Amino acid sequence: MNETQVLVINADRPDIDHPLAIGPEPEMFKLAQHNYKSGEWPFPVRLVKPGTNVRSDEAYLASMLPDPQAEEREQIRDIRRAHRDGNHTIRALTDETGYTSQRVSYLVHKYSLPLRNEYWRAEKYNNPDEVIAYQTLARLCERIDAPEFSIRQASTSNGVVNGYYISWVPKV
Repeated sequence: MNETQVLVINADRPDIDHPLAIGPEPEMFKLAQHNYKSGEWPFPVRLVKPGTNVRSDEAYLASMLPDPQAEEREQIRDIRRAHRDGNHTIRALTDETGYTSQRVSYLVHKYSLPLRNEYWRAEKYNNPDEVIAYQTLARLCERIDAPEFSIRQASTSNGVVNGYYISWVPKV
């Protein structure tokens, strides 16, 4: 049976050139446990294979820090999930994911998610300078105090609802 040889080193000051003990892994594990419990080694120890590049605990902990790209991948995954669920505007994606609108806008444009740039437009019948535009039909309904079905119907025939010409402006 070929047992793996390991070195027992001080975990606080790792130095592979000056191990505390060398031997097969099961025996070194028992020795390390015994010596640590008995107080012979009042410091934590590590079992490492010969030739291993041993770093200090600070370097090891620094390598455990989260990857900034991993955070961005998680954010774009959340945004894409919200997009699949029917949120196709920056505001809706911001509300759904909880990220700032600036961050959502940056990621949406970086990863080329298709957004709806269409909007509902209502132009006053006798005053063409008074224009109301909203991305959602519900908000336009509230603003001009008209039912949704009549606005939809008027938008297909360029009709007038409550004194406004209604149109649906498509994405450019």
